[in-house]
Amino acid sequence: MNIQKLMKQAQQMQAGMAAAQEELSRKTVEASVGGGKVTVVATCAGDVQSIKIDKSVVDPEDVDFLQDLVLKGVQEAINKGKEVSSTEMKKLTGGMGLPF
Repeated sequence: MNIQKLMKQAQQMQAGMAAAQEELSRKTVEASVGGGKVTVVATCAGDVQSIKIDKSVVDPEDVDFLQDLVLKGVQEAINKGKEVSSTEMKKLTGGMGLPF
Protein backbone atom coordinates (compact mmCIF):
# COMPACT_ATOMS: atom_id res chain seq x y z
CA MET A 1 0.00 0.00 0.00
CA ASN A 2 1.33 3.41 -0.98
CA ILE A 3 1.03 5.65 2.07
CA GLN A 4 1.62 8.85 0.04
CA LYS A 5 -1.21 7.97 -2.31
CA LEU A 6 -3.47 7.25 0.65
CA MET A 7 -2.56 10.58 2.28
CA LYS A 8 -3.24 12.44 -0.95
CA GLN A 9 -6.65 10.80 -1.26
CA ALA A 10 -7.45 11.72 2.34
CA GLN A 11 -6.46 15.34 1.70
CA GLN A 12 -8.62 15.45 -1.42
CA MET A 13 -11.57 14.02 0.49
CA GLN A 14 -11.05 16.53 3.28
CA ALA A 15 -10.99 19.42 0.80
CA GLY A 16 -14.11 18.09 -0.90
CA MET A 17 -15.89 17.76 2.43
CA ALA A 18 -14.97 21.31 3.44
CA ALA A 19 -16.31 22.63 0.14
CA ALA A 20 -19.50 20.60 0.51
CA GLN A 21 -20.03 21.86 4.07
CA GLU A 22 -19.59 25.43 2.87
CA GLU A 23 -22.14 24.86 0.09
CA LEU A 24 -24.57 23.21 2.51
CA SER A 25 -24.33 26.19 4.86
CA ARG A 26 -25.78 28.29 2.02
CA LYS A 27 -28.29 25.75 0.69
CA THR A 28 -31.80 26.11 2.10
CA VAL A 29 -34.73 23.80 2.76
CA GLU A 30 -38.34 24.74 3.42
CA ALA A 31 -40.89 23.07 5.68
CA SER A 32 -44.58 23.88 5.91
CA VAL A 33 -46.87 22.68 8.68
CA GLY A 34 -50.47 23.17 9.64
CA GLY A 35 -51.62 22.93 6.05
CA GLY A 36 -49.14 25.61 4.99
CA LYS A 37 -50.09 27.99 7.79
CA VAL A 38 -46.50 28.09 9.07
CA THR A 39 -43.50 27.93 6.73
CA VAL A 40 -39.91 27.77 7.91
CA VAL A 41 -36.80 28.23 5.76
CA ALA A 42 -33.49 26.96 7.16
CA THR A 43 -30.03 26.22 5.87
CA CYS A 44 -28.76 22.66 5.72
CA ALA A 45 -26.42 23.71 8.53
CA GLY A 46 -29.47 24.18 10.77
CA ASP A 47 -29.70 27.98 10.78
CA VAL A 48 -33.31 29.19 10.60
CA GLN A 49 -33.54 32.02 8.08
CA SER A 50 -37.23 32.87 8.09
CA ILE A 51 -40.60 31.94 9.54
CA LYS A 52 -43.86 32.89 7.82
CA ILE A 53 -47.12 32.67 9.76
CA ASP A 54 -50.55 32.93 8.17
CA LYS A 55 -52.76 35.47 9.94
CA SER A 56 -55.50 32.89 10.38
CA VAL A 57 -53.50 31.00 13.03
CA VAL A 58 -52.79 34.07 15.14
CA ASP A 59 -55.37 33.73 17.91
CA PRO A 60 -54.59 35.46 21.21
CA GLU A 61 -56.86 32.92 22.91
CA ASP A 62 -54.85 29.94 21.60
CA VAL A 63 -51.17 30.88 21.69
CA ASP A 64 -50.21 27.29 22.50
CA PHE A 65 -51.41 26.12 19.07
CA LEU A 66 -49.29 28.72 17.29
CA GLN A 67 -46.25 27.89 19.41
CA ASP A 68 -46.66 24.20 18.60
CA LEU A 69 -46.92 24.93 14.87
CA VAL A 70 -43.81 27.11 14.89
CA LEU A 71 -41.83 24.53 16.86
CA LYS A 72 -42.94 21.71 14.57
CA GLY A 73 -42.03 23.78 11.48
CA VAL A 74 -38.57 24.58 12.81
CA GLN A 75 -37.94 20.96 13.76
CA GLU A 76 -39.08 19.74 10.34
CA ALA A 77 -36.91 22.27 8.48
CA ILE A 78 -33.84 21.33 10.53
CA ASN A 79 -34.49 17.62 9.97
CA LYS A 80 -34.82 18.18 6.21
CA GLY A 81 -31.54 20.07 6.23
CA LYS A 82 -29.83 17.24 8.11
CA GLU A 83 -31.15 14.72 5.58
CA VAL A 84 -29.80 16.76 2.66
CA SER A 85 -26.44 17.18 4.43
CA SER A 86 -26.20 13.49 5.19
CA THR A 87 -27.00 12.54 1.60
CA GLU A 88 -24.40 14.95 0.23
CA MET A 89 -21.70 13.79 2.62
CA LYS A 90 -22.38 10.14 1.83
CA LYS A 91 -21.80 10.96 -1.85
CA LEU A 92 -18.37 12.36 -0.95
CA THR A 93 -17.29 9.56 1.34
CA GLY A 94 -18.70 6.75 -0.76
CA GLY A 95 -20.68 5.44 2.21
CA MET A 96 -17.57 4.89 4.34
CA GLY A 97 -19.66 5.46 7.48
CA LEU A 98 -17.82 8.56 8.67
CA PRO A 99 -19.71 10.56 11.34
CA PHE A 100 -21.05 14.03 10.49
